[in-house]
Amino acid sequence: MGLLKGTLTFSRYRVQDPLPGHFQDFSHRQIKRFAFRELSLGSEEKSLGWTSLENLLDTQFEFSNYSIGDYLAFSFRLDQKKVPPSLMKIKYLEAEKKALSGKTKKFLSKGEKEELKERIHLELVNKIYPVPSFFDVCWSLAQGWVTFGSLSLKAAEEFEKLFKKCFDLTLTPLVPWDAKHVDRSLAERLVSLKDGVFLNPQTPEQGKAGPPLLGREFLTWLWFKSEERGGAVQVPGAGDLEVSFARRLALESGGGEYSESIVCQGLHAGLKEGKAAILEGKKVKEARIQLGVGTEKFEFTLKGDSFQFQTLRLPEGIEEEEETDRGGRLLERIYLMEKAVKTVDQLFSAFLKRRLSPQWSGEEVPRIKKWLGK
Repeated sequence: MGLLKGTLTFSRYRVQDPLPGHFQDFSHRQIKRFAFRELSLGSEEKSLGWTSLENLLDTQFEFSNYSIGDYLAFSFRLDQKKVPPSLMKIKYLEAEKKALSGKTKKFLSKGEKEELKERIHLELVNKIYPVPSFFDVCWSLAQGWVTFGSLSLKAAEEFEKLFKKCFDLTLTPLVPWDAKHVDRSLAERLVSLKDGVFLNPQTPEQGKAGPPLLGREFLTWLWFKSEERGGAVQVPGAGDLEVSFARRLALESGGGEYSESIVCQGLHAGLKEGKAAILEGKKVKEARIQLGVGTEKFEFTLKGDSFQFQTLRLPEGIEEEEETDRGGRLLERIYLMEKAVKTVDQLFSAFLKRRLSPQWSGEEVPRIKKWLGK
């Protein structure tokens, strides 16, 4: 599943640093150097490295099979030995009981307990098979972006560390409100956007998702735009796009322990409940979106805080390509993934220009309030 077949789930990164000279030779050497190696017997609990995208057992990368056109496509494998907490608890209680039998004292000291836990953990680790995980990686050398096939923070952290160690390049999350991702005039005005006012001035929110929670504001605005003209959303330079929200909608206000959330599910995802939640100060945190670009149809869940894509379904028909043209099929899937991402970025750019314009409060907000029935 992923780059080769099925739906795609991925986080987006930007490569901060310039590529070193003679990069083709350098990358081939480094990918082979940091290829996955099996865990050895003993107390090792984790092993990670690169594998081939098409053959997860291939760590030789013959003929640079990870290189296709302008892209590098390979897999990140992470094997971990995990001791179930319940098993650890039972084994510890058994060992503690045995250690206390025949002794006059009824309790072990703190040091004895720690030593016993370490010994049991080591014994269990030596007996447990590692659990493998695989994540697709796609790297556009010309455009400087990388996709990583997971939304897990722990898996992403391991991937980022290995990428830095392997290529001596730093990855940063790629979000469309990043100053490097928008033109200079918008970037300068974006810095001044601090109050977080969207529809409810009395409840400003400061942003863990950009200043101030722009991803959520965007999704809330996009829901409104998708209904304003019956699903047609006009984007400068791209014309009309078909946008509809379906099946799942998550809204939230506040953050941390003070957050309040509501999830609407169903064919038309609780439209009344969702709109009522917006009137209470909530914004759309994530949504299942159907997107039409010309004759091509995409469907995905978009995370507002991080702009991560979950279960992106590509247009039908490309899976029927001949098996002999696997490289061509992979390139087409990457192209379509890029198209979906770029289109969403275009939608966000249109939102941002509107959000930072004088017409926002005078024209857009009144229309949104009318849409909400306020």
